[in-house]
Amino acid sequence: MNRISLTALALTCAPVALAHAATVTGTVTGPDGSPFRGAFVQAENAQNNMLVSALSDRQGKYRIPELPSGEYRLQIRAPGFAGDAASGVKLDASTDLTKSFRLRTDMVHWNDISQYQGTKLFPSALGSNVLHGKDVLVGRCFACHGFQTRMASYTRDLDGWRDRVNFMRGAMHFFLDGAQPFAVADADAVTNYINLLFGEHSVLPPSPSGMPGYKNIARNFPDAAMQIVYVEYQIPKANRMPWSAVEDKKGMFWIPYYGAANRIGRLDPNTGKVDEFRVPNDTTAAIHSAVPAPDGSVWLTEQGANKLGRWDPATQKITEYQDAYLPGKEGVTAGGDKHTLRVDARGRVWATGRPMTVFDPKTGKFTRFAEIPSAYGLALDKDGNCWFAEYIQDGQIGKIDAKTLKVTKWKIPAADARPRRIQVGADGNIWFAEFKAGQIGRFDPKTQTFREFPLPGPEATPYALGVDASGAVWYSSEHMDVIGRLDPRNGQVTEFPVPQSENTMREFFTDSKGRMWFGTPANNKVGYFYLAPAGK
Repeated sequence: MNRISLTALALTCAPVALAHAATVTGTVTGPDGSPFRGAFVQAENAQNNMLVSALSDRQGKYRIPELPSGEYRLQIRAPGFAGDAASGVKLDASTDLTKSFRLRTDMVHWNDISQYQGTKLFPSALGSNVLHGKDVLVGRCFACHGFQTRMASYTRDLDGWRDRVNFMRGAMHFFLDGAQPFAVADADAVTNYINLLFGEHSVLPPSPSGMPGYKNIARNFPDAAMQIVYVEYQIPKANRMPWSAVEDKKGMFWIPYYGAANRIGRLDPNTGKVDEFRVPNDTTAAIHSAVPAPDGSVWLTEQGANKLGRWDPATQKITEYQDAYLPGKEGVTAGGDKHTLRVDARGRVWATGRPMTVFDPKTGKFTRFAEIPSAYGLALDKDGNCWFAEYIQDGQIGKIDAKTLKVTKWKIPAADARPRRIQVGADGNIWFAEFKAGQIGRFDPKTQTFREFPLPGPEATPYALGVDASGAVWYSSEHMDVIGRLDPRNGQVTEFPVPQSENTMREFFTDSKGRMWFGTPANNKVGYFYLAPAGK
């Protein structure tokens, strides 16, 4: 495991002091009474839907800072262990509370582990139909979510799982039938396979830790990783699948809801209140991005309907703009879709998808880039040029000139890197996540040269990507259920645990205070993380 110094870590994402805030400290001990390292101690405030999670260090000590006044539930999360929670804990600005936890042995649950661990432990040698079911689950279903929150957290009979699979076939038709039809045989195979895993007569043992291969895929984290603190807000309505959270000029955060919710949300982080605004679209909109524009409006993409949307701050209504589908491929992503968007200084709306487009609100017209039939991530540089990543086999990164709309592409050194998200650093360097190659790539536009940084873990799968004020590059790992920090100065990477499994983080956005915001759609939350100063 690579490590970086605590000094370097402390340079980034320090918390912003609150005028009225409390602190909870204490110690976590294991069943034998010795200090316990790596447990998440959590302070939950039901009044503002906020959950703050901090880790215990090598001495078992933890510190949860900057808690707004209110009533809290203090609890602990450490897979394989349990501890008693404390409810009704009232904190105010003068509070300096101490609360210690003594853990007892519990089991590791199937919804505690990562997507990578589950994929390795799930059976694949029980016949060809079982193998096909696993292939469909991993290859098609896991594109949007894992198994932890929607499968391992429930027990259903075969009919119950068939009902869920059929619901997904209808709600996500545009995606599942996009590249190739999700056939009846596929639905039957995946239904039977999920029932095999999490049905009434599961073939799995009660705990994954009881399987011979578990100890070989368990993860460990360095001491430096214990500095991370997460602040998360629960979306009040269920199953919203919040994809990201972007700050507007008033300090509110805009949230796209992927799937069939057909809404965007606006979070007030001071109260935890979420206001929601519905798109007119009747079928699954699958809103992938919601980004505030300089004029106070909010632009959004509807992947399921191949539309853009604009929320008007005066009317608080959303107007949609339909792009054309390829003939014969209406209603599926292979015929056209809108994915990730950014708004430039001229008010033009850039969107990835099939194909790459830019929309001019003044004329109401889309410009399509035939040279970019499919794109995933995008970012705008200081000159307004649009950088994009092609998440396809042998995909490239490229730039669209803001003035001439000329497209230039560059081949990535790694074979079949599958670049996903892309960011522009303060120094003008271009960073991109090589999802399949398990690397972070850097491109220098001045010298037109690449450098690639390998990431730890057997399936690093970097997805969400962000660059902080110190120049460090943060990423989320889709399969390993961790986030990581790359120090470009020396190539060293530190991995950090996340306070729940199946993080499914899609994008990172930095707010006005330098904090990195994310959405965790599987857990119906948005939030931010930061590194607490060393020794505090």
